[in-house]
Amino acid sequence: MQRKTQLMDEAQMRRTITRMAHEIIERNKGVDGVVLVGIRRRGEPIARMLAEAIGRVEGVKPPVGTVDITFYRDDLTNLSRDPMLNRTDIPFSIEERTVVLVDDVLYTGRTARAALDALVDVGRARRVQLAVLIDRGHRELPIRADFAGKNVPTAVSEFVRVAVAGIDDETGVWLCDR
Repeated sequence: MQRKTQLMDEAQMRRTITRMAHEIIERNKGVDGVVLVGIRRRGEPIARMLAEAIGRVEGVKPPVGTVDITFYRDDLTNLSRDPMLNRTDIPFSIEERTVVLVDDVLYTGRTARAALDALVDVGRARRVQLAVLIDRGHRELPIRADFAGKNVPTAVSEFVRVAVAGIDDETGVWLCDR
């Protein structure tokens, strides 16, 4: 994959996440009853960053969990003969709560659909909202983000790479050629 254009550096990501935090607070009239669930892998640290930003504004951080969608994917057989299973870690009840599902990039909608299926196995949320750092279009399913950090028109031949501290050696977002 060859880098083409940097879409966000670390400071821009931080500002975007802060804005998204304000939008989540505004839409939900505060954060009472709101929980964040990051989709493994990069949705998890983004959910934690959102919780920190919400905490700075509201004085209270919403609980953060993570969901692993490995066995909920519709392309599991295409990925690997031995897929690596990570843990879903939601150490709180989602019953009657607003779950903000967090991911790095929204593309076809299939990851979000798999995450919704995984959440249903955990419990029945009052409402589920989707927050993504980048919405690049090209939906294959009728899924849309409630909160999008940046809309980036892309060609199908392009790839959006999100890098975050703790997983990657750098932090930022790039538009790349496949």
